[in-house]
Amino acid sequence: MTDCCPSNGLLPVDEAIAQLQQAASSTLPRIEYIHVNQALGRVLAQDMVASLDVPPQANSAMDGYALNIEDIRADASFVLSQRIAAGTAPQALERGTVARIFTGAVIPQNANAVVMQENCQLLADGRVKILSWPTLNSNIRPQGQDIAKGDVILRQGQPLNAAALGLIATIGQDTVAVYQRLKVIYFCTGDELVAANQPLKIGQIYNSNGVLLHNLLTEYGFEAIDGGVIADNLTDTINTLQQAAQQADVVMTTGGVSVGEEDHVKAALTQIGHLDLWKIAIKPGKPLAFGSIGNTPFLGLPGNPQSVFVTFNILARVFLAYKQGQRHNVIPKPVPVACDFEVTKAQSRREYLRVQLVATADGMRLQKHANQSSGVLSSAVWADGFAIIEAHQTVQKGESVGFVSLNNC
Repeated sequence: MTDCCPSNGLLPVDEAIAQLQQAASSTLPRIEYIHVNQALGRVLAQDMVASLDVPPQANSAMDGYALNIEDIRADASFVLSQRIAAGTAPQALERGTVARIFTGAVIPQNANAVVMQENCQLLADGRVKILSWPTLNSNIRPQGQDIAKGDVILRQGQPLNAAALGLIATIGQDTVAVYQRLKVIYFCTGDELVAANQPLKIGQIYNSNGVLLHNLLTEYGFEAIDGGVIADNLTDTINTLQQAAQQADVVMTTGGVSVGEEDHVKAALTQIGHLDLWKIAIKPGKPLAFGSIGNTPFLGLPGNPQSVFVTFNILARVFLAYKQGQRHNVIPKPVPVACDFEVTKAQSRREYLRVQLVATADGMRLQKHANQSSGVLSSAVWADGFAIIEAHQTVQKGESVGFVSLNNC
């Protein structure tokens, strides 16, 4: 087993994140090509290079009349020579005339401005009078205004959201190269855990961690495999973890990574693999294990539901995202926001408080959930994000602290 922690036994959160990032970045998943309509949330595996200008031709920004500004006339009235709708190829504009043009339609040769229809008057004889003379290129979207041919429009390692996929469609692509989804098999530990819809006996609780972890993995684009519950004994834990390492890209557990007599995950890992990280200076969630079983990475999260929620979002998700090839927007950057609460007792670990961002008479403020216990999952439903309270820090009401939105995790 490697020396995974500093002398005080607690590894700072930022150092843990850096080690997880480095461990996950050595290899990349295989590439597959899928339709853009199936690629939401996937990670781009190759730079996307534009093969054409967007728009491909200069077009009108609004309904109106196309003309050449050099053709100014004393009476400002012109013959209407053609009608140009979007999707049609125009003829060259006959000099001294105007063309009726609609939004998105191609600007005809010889035209260099569009007058919006509100600034024109259609006369009884069919001629068009210009009421406000335009300047050069008025109301014209130039060719390549959005994208120029040869531009890298999206970078390898970028997660694909709806806007990114729409951008790919603008250059005429209907397939995209993405990394294969990471297969993550997860287990919960504890003889006290019972599946939903089963009657509870004394000392038993429903297994919320399994549902929570399954949906966290799915939400962030990983393939979640439910391995079930591991019994609280070392032999079953060893056998289950060894088999799991052959089934997936990553093995995850909740619970069993502390030092109690019934915590067998850490002991099993030291026998069948190795441990690189263990105790992290984070609250909630100090006992977090990272290592491997053979060549398969292992992540052991704490057992309390809120600790699972925090450590997954702050630590485990970073490793999984890098392991799946994501290289952009992985680690959220906290923004300073004033507190509507105070912290009078400093902690020895960095604390992630569940907070809401609310509008007050003094501006936007962070309000803290009343119960920050690691066993209270309702605070995660209530919260907009985390307020970061550094180790050994106290906070006065109105003072700013780092805020990380759950939308950015």
